[in-house]
Amino acid sequence: MTTAALPNLDTQLLPIAEKVHRGERLTLDDGWILYTTPDIWTVLELAKSVRDRMHPGVAYYNINRHLNYSNVCALSCKFCEFYRKKGQEGEYTRDLDYIRAEGKKAAESGATEMHIVGGLNPYLPFEYYTDMLKALREVAPSVHLKAFTAVELVHLARIAKVYKKNDTKAGVRWVLERLKEAGLGSLPGGGAEVFDERVHKEAFKTKIGAHEWLDVHLVAHEVGLNSNCTMLYGHVDKKAERLRHMEILRRSQDQALHRLGYTGDPDAYIADGIVESEQINAPVITLNIDDAVLPTPEMSSRGGYYQTITPLPFFPDGSELEHLSGPAGLENLRTIAVTRLMLDNFPHVKAFWIMQTLPMAQLMLEAGADDIDGTVVWYDITKAVGEGTHQETTELDLHRAIEEAGYEPVERDTLYRRVSRDGNSWSVE
Repeated sequence: MTTAALPNLDTQLLPIAEKVHRGERLTLDDGWILYTTPDIWTVLELAKSVRDRMHPGVAYYNINRHLNYSNVCALSCKFCEFYRKKGQEGEYTRDLDYIRAEGKKAAESGATEMHIVGGLNPYLPFEYYTDMLKALREVAPSVHLKAFTAVELVHLARIAKVYKKNDTKAGVRWVLERLKEAGLGSLPGGGAEVFDERVHKEAFKTKIGAHEWLDVHLVAHEVGLNSNCTMLYGHVDKKAERLRHMEILRRSQDQALHRLGYTGDPDAYIADGIVESEQINAPVITLNIDDAVLPTPEMSSRGGYYQTITPLPFFPDGSELEHLSGPAGLENLRTIAVTRLMLDNFPHVKAFWIMQTLPMAQLMLEAGADDIDGTVVWYDITKAVGEGTHQETTELDLHRAIEEAGYEPVERDTLYRRVSRDGNSWSVE
């Protein structure tokens, strides 16, 4: 790459571009340049080159359905419009009849996944959650159940009275083993927000911090469950804190991929948790190189891994932080691109259309994202698209968005296996 070929190129990006082309890991200083350079178009092009190297010619979507089982929550996070207190107008907790009906609708509509999250309801026993999964498994046996954020899982360990402050992993492992037996297939990535103590204290101080969140996912990987992760940005966080969040996540993924044998010695992986202020002693593993072998579900006999990172823009309306403006379009595009470039060992980057809008998610396919999520149907966490909880798009709309961006639409299941479909009947290729 030369400045003659690109006369408007920020020359600070030249050494970063060389690293990207060689598939080398970028530093936090590199990330800062990517986040602050006025030459955003080169940043977007670099991210596109990585996504096209990892997923040439294709972009992913799925047929899914969301279930929010309760909005009653013991927490009161400043950025959250979703939570309600018991007895407050608009609060709800779904019974098993409602849950079975939703599961039946998912199966009959041909959905391959149910995405299940809710508030930290202090009035529900642990058995409610296992009964929920069993009920869904009965009426929708082929539908993958992606359920419960790390925050919820710590809450479940507490209400089951197996949570121990001196060994938080043991209680989480007890919970995950029983949920997995009941039908849990994988973990969503919510609740990560931004891994920074200042942000934690200012925006969600009663919520679990980075260390506990990471430990939950570490244990999930150890018991063979894949997981995902998020970054909620554009509130009280700063760019340097977002970059640190990415650094912590990619070191956690290094652990997971090490266990899967990417360094040739899976028995020697580092099994400790990750302290948010320190790096762990694990080998650097990148997937953004030519002919890289991406992790697959077939590797699950050795353990799980992070499948995707989903950057989520903050929407202030209705929250205690509604005086903030939230991120705008170019900031969202840049954040997707920086995420793709920094998280070199994550197979996928998702532009969640519900929180980005479908037109913006379409643009993000040209800026590092390779997945725009699915049909959704019901979503009660944010109101970025429309005013109500019925936030649904069609497979045709998803196809059109992907094709207009220049990619082949590929339906995938939760574990990123290709799906063959004949109407509402489907199978994994």
